[in-house]
Amino acid sequence: MSLDTRGDKQQLGNAGESALGDAFYPLYEWLFNEDGDFVKGIEDKLAEARMADNVEMFLSRALAVGVIAGLALWFLGMFVGWLFVQFFGVPEGLVTFNLPDYITALKTPAIVFFSGLVFGSIGFAIGFGSLVSIPYFRSSAREREINVLLADSISFMYALSVGGMNQLEILQAMAKADDTYGEVAKEFQSIVLETEYFDTDYRTAIRNQALETPSDELSQFLTDMLSIVNSGGDMTDFLEDQKDKHMRTAKQEQKKLLDTLELFGEMYMTLSLFPLLLIIILVIMDLMQGGNQEMLLMGTVYGLIPLIGVGFLVLVSTVTQDEIGDGYLRPDSKEEEFRVDEGIGVFNPGLVEQYTGDRSVFDRIKRREGTHELMAILRAPHRFFRDHPTMVLLVTVPLTVLVLLGAFLTDNLPLSIEAMENNVVYGTVMWVYVPLYMNLLPLGIFYEWNVRSRRGVLGNLSENLRKLASANDTGMTLLESVKVVSETSSGKLADEFETMHAKVNYGTNLKDALREFNNKYHIPRLARTVKLISEAQETSSQIQDVLSTAAQASENQDDIDRERKSRTRMQTVIIIMTYLTLLGVMALLRVQFIDVIGGLELSTSGGQGPGGGSGGSLSEERMSMLFFHAVTLQAIISSFIAGYIRNVELISGVKYAVGLATLALVVWIGVQQMTAGGGGEEALLLLAVGSVGRSVWDWTGDRQTDGCGVSASDGGAD
Repeated sequence: MSLDTRGDKQQLGNAGESALGDAFYPLYEWLFNEDGDFVKGIEDKLAEARMADNVEMFLSRALAVGVIAGLALWFLGMFVGWLFVQFFGVPEGLVTFNLPDYITALKTPAIVFFSGLVFGSIGFAIGFGSLVSIPYFRSSAREREINVLLADSISFMYALSVGGMNQLEILQAMAKADDTYGEVAKEFQSIVLETEYFDTDYRTAIRNQALETPSDELSQFLTDMLSIVNSGGDMTDFLEDQKDKHMRTAKQEQKKLLDTLELFGEMYMTLSLFPLLLIIILVIMDLMQGGNQEMLLMGTVYGLIPLIGVGFLVLVSTVTQDEIGDGYLRPDSKEEEFRVDEGIGVFNPGLVEQYTGDRSVFDRIKRREGTHELMAILRAPHRFFRDHPTMVLLVTVPLTVLVLLGAFLTDNLPLSIEAMENNVVYGTVMWVYVPLYMNLLPLGIFYEWNVRSRRGVLGNLSENLRKLASANDTGMTLLESVKVVSETSSGKLADEFETMHAKVNYGTNLKDALREFNNKYHIPRLARTVKLISEAQETSSQIQDVLSTAAQASENQDDIDRERKSRTRMQTVIIIMTYLTLLGVMALLRVQFIDVIGGLELSTSGGQGPGGGSGGSLSEERMSMLFFHAVTLQAIISSFIAGYIRNVELISGVKYAVGLATLALVVWIGVQQMTAGGGGEEALLLLAVGSVGRSVWDWTGDRQTDGCGVSASDGGAD
């Protein structure tokens, strides 16, 4: 689709929204007071969310959506009410008095009208409320991002002030740094644009932005900055004080977050055991009373366990702080010759796309560039998948489908519950473990390789920044300092410094060399450090204070990461040990409990249980299938929860999912062998699960960490 076509469709959509708002504007005037608190609150949230809508048209469109949704559900509700009356009749309790016949005859229309009214009210509330809530959600998201990045943003401004920039230059530099500082930079963009295009002095612009920003912390910072500007105080000293203050605040907020995660970990330990207790109760009821508990058991296994896991993930995601930004540093508008290599080269040929269509030679260049990128992938596919781990699913998912299709064509794929019960391990392996191993195992390998190769550069970042500052303080230029550090240090960062020095010697601009180095790893934390240095080195070659500030900010982040890894490691251990407890109990329940209770029931009933040979309505094979599926689902869900708590990324739980699911498979194979061979080996089973639990504790809880809070055994890939 061309840009013109997309632009035309967007214009048509905007015109349709405008017409809808105009049509319902009289309703807005009738319902709302323009000076009321509700309208004023929506107007403030629109400004905080940076939504280009005036409050009158926004609320008019919200009313339109609410009325349309309400009318649709009104007719649906009336139809539902009519169906209710047709199938179930009019409830006798609705009219208990002796009323005239003409009033009694209105009972059916009243039910239909009332059901339509209820459904219509719900539809209007959903339609109107969902649209009105958008600016609140966007404002909250912007506030969260601003608070996360504020400490680093103030460090950036302090470094620029130390480098010799005046107040206006600092504001302009901060406004241009949106590739690194995100929503904080956009707040400063509003200040700069207001001064440039609306003929407002920057003091007034700062005051206005302090009132409009969604973050109370940034509002207080801008207010304090305004007082320094008005009084003529020292901006450098002010920024230094603010930098130290917000670094301490960042540590305090991190501690609060980790305390909350600890609480959530204890909650999950309790909630994850609830399905186990429910399964035990339902099994006892089925064995002792012979009641049909099959649907409740299946609902618990296939419904309640995933529901608890998904709900807990959503709960954790509301408090955890994701990494802000993509880590790429992009050039200014005046630096068009600098190319940012992001994405996949086959689909992103680069600058040539800007010239295709005008000359046939550029079309040929684009085709040959695509062929070159494709051949590079085919020559080294492992490196391509290392740089883009999720792309491996494009290979493994079709292979998985082919394997399952081949098993289906050869009648090796169980297609019914009875077939699954007859060989529960084989059936579960084919439906669950084959797709899991074929997809998650390569995904986990390439993802961990990607993390190791990218984050290994952060291992000695703080130390090397201190060395750069010391070398620069002796009178060396930044480039000479980079060379000295590369010669006196070891590790991946030292190698990158050496490469950077060689690039500059062969004619590359130092700022471009720094950005190329950053974009190779595209880590948001590294991007903020490189952005600070690259901006400061343009004003002076003696930036030892800037480098010291960057080192201090990096050390502060190291402290935060170290504490986070230490605290979240315990949460990961709790989740895994809770799962091992569930696995052991479920295995013993299958090996001993069912047979014992079934034998007791047979003996008390004279050899005939109410539900068959096992004393209940469920066969032992059906129970074994449900138990095995329960521990397998719990393994996968617990793994992704542990990975998300650990690194705030779902994909980081892939390695746990493969390991815990494999453990469940091995244990259940042993369970099947025990039950087939007569049992009596529960002590051996407990010993095996306990030894695995101890190994998990040693692997997850007792590993030594280096100075940056990164495990020394995994190179920072955890």
